[in-house]
Amino acid sequence: MTQKHVRLAAVALLAFYGIVCLRSPSAGRLLDGVDLAIHESGHLVFSPLGEVLTVLGGTLFQLIIPATFVAYFWRRKDRFAAAFPLWWVAQNLWNISVYVADARAELLPLAGGGEHDWAYLLGRAGWLARDVALGQAVHATGVATFSVAILMAAANASTKLDAGAAEEIIPPASDSAARSLTG
Repeated sequence: MTQKHVRLAAVALLAFYGIVCLRSPSAGRLLDGVDLAIHESGHLVFSPLGEVLTVLGGTLFQLIIPATFVAYFWRRKDRFAAAFPLWWVAQNLWNISVYVADARAELLPLAGGGEHDWAYLLGRAGWLARDVALGQAVHATGVATFSVAILMAAANASTKLDAGAAEEIIPPASDSAARSLTG
């Protein structure tokens, strides 16, 4: 089996798992525990920036962390690898869409209790009555992001990281460095 076939199989699995996730984003999935920890950390990271950003920080961090990995791989010109954390962004958008749409009902169990982030944010903005529509828009954005991620991964399944990009990450050892390692 070639590298391209292995990569295409990985894309197919990611696409299948993504479809399962997007059809029922409120069901507990593999990354949800990681995403929750990132979300809660985001509240702490953004806490010095005031109440609104502290509340919004959980959601922002859920998107910033995987987007950072997208940027890292994109900078390396590894579009295939960049597609995977982009898929993670989509999965987070689906989870966020459930949270946004729940703002008025407040039926979701919250980690550690406390106030519902999106009830607070939408209430403060005067958009609480639009929670379901906004949740649907976030979900649709996740579907579009998912589609781009899968297409990007499939289109780049046969590309290899060029040597120049690889040297950016792991520079070749110089003769003096090699001599110092060997004694």
